[in-house]
Amino acid sequence: MDSLLRLTLPMILGLLHLIGPVPADLGVHQGQLSPCTSTAHCARQVWSVSDPQQALNSLAAQLSEAPRTVVEERSNDYLHATCSSRLFGFVDDLELYADQDNQQLQARSVSRLGDSDLGVNARRLKDLHQQLSS
Repeated sequence: MDSLLRLTLPMILGLLHLIGPVPADLGVHQGQLSPCTSTAHCARQVWSVSDPQQALNSLAAQLSEAPRTVVEERSNDYLHATCSSRLFGFVDDLELYADQDNQQLQARSVSRLGDSDLGVNARRLKDLHQQLSS
C-alpha cells in the first residue's frame, strides 16, 4: 500500500497543481544564481570554501542519497535538485553553483508554490552548510 501511495501521490498532486511549475530563473546567470525575489519562500547563501568543486561534489553525493530528493541536473560546476515535502509532496528547487573564480559555493532553495515556506528553504541551506563544515 505504501509503495502504491508513493507512486500515485505525485500524479495526484500534479493534477491538482500542488507541485507547481519549474521556476524560469533556474541556472547560473552572469556567474551568479538568481536572487530571491521574496525571502518568504526562498533562501540564498554564499559560502566561502577553499575548493568549490570538492564542496559541490561532497554535497552532490549527500543529496543523491537524501530522501525525497532527486538530482535533476548536474554539471562540473552546477547542480539542480528537487526536494519534496513528506506530507503533501510540495516541491522546492535547490541549486548549487561552484564559483571557482571567487572560491565560493553559491546555494539557493526556492518553493514552487505558496507565499511562505515556513522557513524550510533557509533550514535546508543551513543543514547543507553544516554538512560542509563537518
